[in-house]
Amino acid sequence: MPVLAWSVLAKTVLFGAVLFGTVLFGTILTPSIALAAPKEARHLFGATAKPTQNRTAAAYGSYAKGCLAGAVRLPETGPHWQAMRLSRNRNWGHPDAIAFIKTLARKAASEPGWNGLYIGDISQPRGGPMISGHRSHQLGLDVDIWMRRAHNLALSKDARESISSVSMRRKNGAFINKNWTTAHHNILKAAAQDPKVARIFVFPGAKVAMCNTARGNRSWLRKIRPWWGHHEHFHVRLRCPKNMASCQNQAAPPPGDGCEGAQAWVNDILNPRPVDPNAPKPKPRREYMLKDLPRQCATVLKAP
Repeated sequence: MPVLAWSVLAKTVLFGAVLFGTVLFGTILTPSIALAAPKEARHLFGATAKPTQNRTAAAYGSYAKGCLAGAVRLPETGPHWQAMRLSRNRNWGHPDAIAFIKTLARKAASEPGWNGLYIGDISQPRGGPMISGHRSHQLGLDVDIWMRRAHNLALSKDARESISSVSMRRKNGAFINKNWTTAHHNILKAAAQDPKVARIFVFPGAKVAMCNTARGNRSWLRKIRPWWGHHEHFHVRLRCPKNMASCQNQAAPPPGDGCEGAQAWVNDILNPRPVDPNAPKPKPRREYMLKDLPRQCATVLKAP
């Protein structure tokens, strides 16, 4: 057979083999496609179901860019609390956070009609970025506490997936609504007075309402920080544990009670500034890869 004919035949056979392999086995003949792309850190930490074993509790990094070793699980039900949305597996935290929850829940149980607290998200078993819902909560030092009055502490697991909290806001957060009670004020005040607490996020109207009704020493109001959302729950952020250099505290709130700033925020809600049609659209935030987190987080993720 002439050389040219052999060349044509060889090319035909090779093309058929490639086509056959592609059809039956996908892209097995394309190594650059076959190699799996590195996963985002949120998927790695979100897929980890258990905490590190036999490790001292340690928070690495910052509230929105870090991880947690030695996490402690908040029991699903306690004498004065129930953990909600158990399917998320986010009832893990630094021991300081778990101790804080138990203390505040006991105080909440002294309020009329309250038997304790419903606890929302704390952190994942090893902290880190989450697949959905939060940018922070990565160190086990952030706690979401429902505004819904916790009168029933015998909710089933199914009930804890289906019921929701209750909104406290009116006029897009400029004011509290009829669901807000003195008990809410007292519980947030008790949380703010805990020396381990760095700040508490709640909608602007709640901050202003608390400013208007606070009596006596008002220094605790400094920790109550207005923020968007946070009308069905309030978000408590604890300070980094003492002598834990690996944990980065957030800058302290500005001096003063913060009431003027909260009122200014409410004024902006009621009288919004004109929208600039030419304003550039904010760029989407890049999701972190494992290499973006503190170096200890790779060890935390691999640890038994």
